[in-house]
Amino acid sequence: MPRERGERPDLVPILGQLRSYRRAWLRGDLIAGVTVAALIVPKNLGYAGIAGIPLQNGLYAAAAGAILYAIFGTSRQISMGPSSGLAAVAASAVLAAGITGEQDVASFVAGITLASGILFLLLAVFRMGWIAQFLSRAVVTGFLFGAAIDVVIGELPKLTGTETSGANPIQELWSWFGTLNDAHRTTVLVGAVSLVVVFGLRAIAPRVPGALVLVVGGLLASALLGLQAKGVAVVGEVPRGLPLPRLPNGPLLWDHAGTVALAAVALVMIGFSQTAGDARTFAARHRYRIDINQESVAQSAANIGAGLFQGMPVSTSLSASSLNDRSGARTGLASLTSGVTVLLTLLILAPLFSILPKAVLGALIIEAVVSGMMDVPEMRRLFRVKKVDFWIAIVALLATLVFGVLAGVIIGIGLSLAWLVSVATHPEMPALARERGTQVFREVDSHPDDELLPDVAVVRFDGGLFFATADALEDHLRDLIQANPGLTGIVLDCGGVNFVDAQGAATLADVVTLTRDAGVHLRFTRLKPGPRAVLDKDGVIALIGADHIHGNIHRAVEAERSAAGGRSATDDA
Repeated sequence: MPRERGERPDLVPILGQLRSYRRAWLRGDLIAGVTVAALIVPKNLGYAGIAGIPLQNGLYAAAAGAILYAIFGTSRQISMGPSSGLAAVAASAVLAAGITGEQDVASFVAGITLASGILFLLLAVFRMGWIAQFLSRAVVTGFLFGAAIDVVIGELPKLTGTETSGANPIQELWSWFGTLNDAHRTTVLVGAVSLVVVFGLRAIAPRVPGALVLVVGGLLASALLGLQAKGVAVVGEVPRGLPLPRLPNGPLLWDHAGTVALAAVALVMIGFSQTAGDARTFAARHRYRIDINQESVAQSAANIGAGLFQGMPVSTSLSASSLNDRSGARTGLASLTSGVTVLLTLLILAPLFSILPKAVLGALIIEAVVSGMMDVPEMRRLFRVKKVDFWIAIVALLATLVFGVLAGVIIGIGLSLAWLVSVATHPEMPALARERGTQVFREVDSHPDDELLPDVAVVRFDGGLFFATADALEDHLRDLIQANPGLTGIVLDCGGVNFVDAQGAATLADVVTLTRDAGVHLRFTRLKPGPRAVLDKDGVIALIGADHIHGNIHRAVEAERSAAGGRSATDDA
């Protein structure tokens, strides 16, 4: 559960976990840490391949992310490291900047990782984690789906041993089809077998680490069958050892400062939303508290560390975190164990990866993005539940394919903000009718057989009454009066109004004048204390009259009908 307001968080949460550590937890933490490392080592080779950096740099980021998150994070089951989505954003930033050369690409990716870590720290200092909420789930779903298609198309040449060209994924795919006559048969065979193995294991035995099986199998096949001698391309040298901290190439980053800034914003918005959601899930499951602001600190430390050690962006991995949880992780010691295991892999086993066929790496990447980024069930759910969300996801998907992953994120943010503005400026104002034989008023659209009153209109306003919605209310009531000449009264149900700003209060005063000029009496019902205090300060309560404010709709309607009857009798006399 989230930390209660006022409770002082620990700057280094793992110290608190260790102070209350139980010996019975040690076995589960160690097993979980090693198990997760066996999953993430081969996957992070693939993520490095997506970003276009040396494979060992993906492991640098994995180690830094796991260790630093364990120290500063408040979730005890989260596994922090590179992800396919973040790798795709990094690759798009490299493409947008037009950077070539392995060392320059590695330095640039480390630079945007460092920039995202600094941005995370600013969010923590100013408590602005809410910014990540501007990227809606529909947009994220569509963006990730489009990015996955982009990555898959980019990996197809590795499966055929060919080269392609094109300014966008569609052109690259068309170019790839044109190279099939030149495909290297042995490479095609290796790629096909790799795809069957990794997707087959996911379908038949989902608990088996398919990525690990594929990498081990690929290394054995390469060594025993001499695949490199037969023309199958391999990944090349992967040096043994640990990196030293190093600042990225400053002039290179400065020359592409705009791209760095956009990439950092995209990485933060995607990374924060993923980690915050997963942290809440595990905290609720195991009944402990998390601190969302401290999660920003943890992600800042993890990304700054990954950037300084020549890595790539890191965030939570739901599959690795779920495996961590299932394997018995009880504290951050499990994540520390994963990080140390990755470091040992770099010290001892790294050169073994040098003979890994690129076709195997391509299959590994394709499986990672298909399973981790192409969320078909969520797309179906969006179409079933809210079609406008589905089409927003489709637009984000197409924007990603046509304009690139980085541009897709920015367009997605724009879509989210546009949708937010659209919803905020078009509040629901349903007409209410009385259920026959009762005092209950319900929405006409849902209950068309209910009794609509011919002389009194009942309208419910749902949402805050402020500068963006005030004109919509005035226009709606004006249209209502013009469409119903026999109307004598309007009851405005304010039960859904949580706040009113100065412009909203001024508009309500205009509405009171508008209805009086039209010979229609306006009454408020279910007005909450907060909005009422604002209206009272602005003189709206005095203008409409305290006797025109009622506790429920039935009383307001009866008061209006009684007053209308009195006015009619006076007119007759």
